[in-house]
Amino acid sequence: MASELVDVLRHLLGDPPLPSLLQGEDLDAWWSLHQRAAMPFATTVGRAFAAGFSMDRVGYAFASGYTEALAHLVPTLAGHRAALCATEKGGGHPRAMETRLEEVEDRYRLVGEKSFVTLGAHAEELLVVACIGTDDHERKKLRLVRIPKDRDGVRLVEGPPTPFVPEVPHARLLLEGAKVGRDEVLEGDGYEDYVKPFRTVEDLHVMAASIGWVAQVMRRAEAPREQLEALGELATSCFALALVEPLDAAVHVALGGAWRRFRALVSEMPWDRTDETTRTRFERDRALFDVAGSVRQQRLDMAWGRLGRLSMPG
Repeated sequence: MASELVDVLRHLLGDPPLPSLLQGEDLDAWWSLHQRAAMPFATTVGRAFAAGFSMDRVGYAFASGYTEALAHLVPTLAGHRAALCATEKGGGHPRAMETRLEEVEDRYRLVGEKSFVTLGAHAEELLVVACIGTDDHERKKLRLVRIPKDRDGVRLVEGPPTPFVPEVPHARLLLEGAKVGRDEVLEGDGYEDYVKPFRTVEDLHVMAASIGWVAQVMRRAEAPREQLEALGELATSCFALALVEPLDAAVHVALGGAWRRFRALVSEMPWDRTDETTRTRFERDRALFDVAGSVRQQRLDMAWGRLGRLSMPG
């Protein structure tokens, strides 16, 4: 893995920042370029860095980071456009999960609704969090189900473009008795083993792709060397954190520092040296980095609390 980190740094800081190879203004063009750019790298975070470096806008870099984060969570998703379907009308906490996985003879069926599915109909595979009942303490038992988006009983209703990164669509998911094979129910707890770690995994992979994009833009803008060096240092931290246990309290604390440094560094970059199209898009899309800020802060506060308890003498 150390050798791939060196390859990533050489790619971001040394390879010629060619004009974007994006052929078109849609998600199909993004996906084609993503696959080509990511191919030389073995780790999902390395692939996120490389894909972000090749994109002409932060929205497509985000889509690359999100896709590789899901492949990190479920390795068999590598090479597939996928979406995690967890959020419902009441939010993303287990208490809010009303979607049901019902047992019917030798298989299951899905019934319910998810309110926000990133990539919308452009996702080929859907990872649906669903409830299969409650435990002895009346807590919901959740599972993660992987199904293709064109399965009968699956309907995606596209939502309006968001104010920032409007190139990345989203949709509402309606599950109307979609049939599910037993082998499509993934092992483990749907929340503890998938949704909970994904929050950290997504942050790191989206940060990686965004660092790649910023490095490419600033290389072309001939930004001061010191700022590019800072990007390289941050890329190193991000790469290392993406390869360790995402639920560890110490990792959450380090991620909090990396995320804060990333946002500050991006703001300090000489955007006035970039072309007007890039600058205008960035001003529109920079709000992406503030999404879920309060939730991220809560996770950080909880991590500090856990870390403090772990550090106390027994």
